[in-house]
Amino acid sequence: MNKIYYLASCDTCRKIIKSLPNSNKLTFIDIRQNPISESELEEMYQLAGSYEALFSKKAQLYKSLGLKDKNLTEADFKKYLLEHYTFLSRPVFIIDGKIYIGNNQKNIQEVITVLS
Repeated sequence: MNKIYYLASCDTCRKIIKSLPNSNKLTFIDIRQNPISESELEEMYQLAGSYEALFSKKAQLYKSLGLKDKNLTEADFKKYLLEHYTFLSRPVFIIDGKIYIGNNQKNIQEVITVLS
């Protein structure tokens, strides 16, 4: 199943979703309404290779909790990803067994190409 994990209230996510061809091929999962389960996070981890790759260091909570000043381990990244949706680097696409993390231009272009 092809999926997109996103935040419905995120302007960047909404803009990206509007630009997607064949978005009806995706299952949409709003991470605020449906928090990521441990099994979903595990699937992402298997595809990404690390929890840190899924973790957003741009999140305001990251800064306000002082996490940027700590030496976080993979276990820490996993814990925070499960605790609060804001720590997931969004959007995350899983398409045909491949993961695309975040909103950088190259990543989104690859997703558009794969969905076309």
